[in-house]
Amino acid sequence: MKTINAERYEEIFESAVGSTSVRWALASLSLSMLLSSLDTSIANVALPVLAQAFTASFQEVQWVVIAYLLAITTMIVSVGRLGDIIGRRRLLLTGIFLFTAASVLSGVAPMLWLLIAARAVQGLGGAIMMALTMAIIGETVPKEKTGSAMGLLGTMSAIGTALGPSLGGVLIAGFGWRTIFLINIPLGLLTFILAQRYLPVDHQEPKSDWAGFDNLGTLLLALTLAAYALAVTIGRGSFGSLNMALLLAAALGFGLFVLAEARAATPLIRLAIFRDPLLSASLTMSTLVATVVTTTLVVGPFYLSIALGLDAAMVGFVLSVGPLAAALTAVPAGRFADRFGTHRMTIVGLMIMAAGSFILAMLPATLGISGFITPIAIITGGYSLFQTANNTAVMADISPGQRGVISGMLNLSRNLGRLTGASVMGAVFALASATRNITKAHPAVVATGMRTTFAVATILIVVALTIAVGSHALAKRSSHSGDVL
Repeated sequence: MKTINAERYEEIFESAVGSTSVRWALASLSLSMLLSSLDTSIANVALPVLAQAFTASFQEVQWVVIAYLLAITTMIVSVGRLGDIIGRRRLLLTGIFLFTAASVLSGVAPMLWLLIAARAVQGLGGAIMMALTMAIIGETVPKEKTGSAMGLLGTMSAIGTALGPSLGGVLIAGFGWRTIFLINIPLGLLTFILAQRYLPVDHQEPKSDWAGFDNLGTLLLALTLAAYALAVTIGRGSFGSLNMALLLAAALGFGLFVLAEARAATPLIRLAIFRDPLLSASLTMSTLVATVVTTTLVVGPFYLSIALGLDAAMVGFVLSVGPLAAALTAVPAGRFADRFGTHRMTIVGLMIMAAGSFILAMLPATLGISGFITPIAIITGGYSLFQTANNTAVMADISPGQRGVISGMLNLSRNLGRLTGASVMGAVFALASATRNITKAHPAVVATGMRTTFAVATILIVVALTIAVGSHALAKRSSHSGDVL
């Protein structure tokens, strides 16, 4: 028999979210966002263990992270259009299935190359899950509850990213590295069942006309990014003729991609938006900043496990400090942006990040865990402030018809930064560490590699800071000249 309190609680929950079917539909979308976000960070903590398990170099195990990010970066922009063609519910179910099946393959992979291939498929499923959850919200939740539902998805994304390192560390310490992928199986099956049972059926039939999908642009983007990532990861820390050939191939691919997008009827990326110098500056800064934040999750596990001697569980907990700091500062960051202005808070956020990166570049290993945690919290706190202010500035002055396109470009810029952090900054770390077998490297060598990497990261943030100041000055001059005219 229900108590009065239970009945009252149910009434409140019902009014906040809606009917039972809507609640379960929202649960499936929330799980989709949680799982896809979780796997952007859960594998990072396993990199030292994977290097040992497969007797692989740092550059080789990097691809366990890069493959996932590469698939997401390539597909995140085009998934929405693909959903319009074949149906959003149908495509989301396909994405959940791919993600779960790839998790099984990742968990049982006997060889590193098979694990990397499975992670690429998992990233494809993750891209679908990330992109379509927000698109389906409007068809699932009553209009007056859409804002709350979007906020819930944002929270689940933050929780997934923050939970990844700590959960991964505990699972690796207790049950082995395979469990960080196998844990997705029951959650993926639950998500699939809920989505199939409660998400609204697609109104349109699958279309045979794929004219609205930029096949050539998607293929060129994937090949260009793959060549770019390969160019800076193969060679075990050296840069030879093959690296140069891949780098040239990436440059050629980029040129062909731009040409294809200029001629496409429905391009993957509308090049005209880059004519706005302020928008271009914001996207560039977003990429640079995401590069530095990702560097903390790629280089951090090796520094903590080898230089400081921590076990996998402690590495995971320490790495969780960064995402947790970003989550805790997200709401105050929004208030600061509203009160003090987006440009001022963009500058402050970048200055905070530069300070944190500089501290890590100067960090002596004798300070131990506390010496690492403090600057990481500073970097991610500054990142939260920057991202909130930058996103607000970008989205504030655009027309409603462009919001989807610009939002997609912001997602793409962040994912490009994550890919660069995992590949290029990982290559900087490998080169600075000057060792072929990272698992047997001397702690002092790894500490030197970490400090050098964050010296480069500091330079990247200073570049972003220069862009922020310069673009604002350019905007002020343009407005004054407009007033004169």
